[in-house]
Amino acid sequence: MKQTILELVENEKERKFLDYHRDNPHIYELFKRYALVAIDSGRTRFGANSIIERIRWYSSVESEDDFGFKINNNHAPYYARLFVGQYPQHSKFFSLRNLG
Repeated sequence: MKQTILELVENEKERKFLDYHRDNPHIYELFKRYALVAIDSGRTRFGANSIIERIRWYSSVESEDDFGFKINNNHAPYYARLFVGQYPQHSKFFSLRNLG
């Protein structure tokens, strides 16, 4: 029997992230944009939480769009892993600790 990704999830934080990510794909697009801006600025290491804060700033101050969302800080390590999976050439940009 084929398993879905949600059936393979190991913990509740990961399940909540996957639900949030599915419902808010634009957040990861912003995360990627700001991570790449940081990389282009010459930074070799950066914090995923700083990018989450940047997204909050953008959505509440710079944007005319009212996204009407909140980002849980627990999602930051999952966004970092998603980014590194998509951009393996930047695998050292975020410090990825054990999620256990």
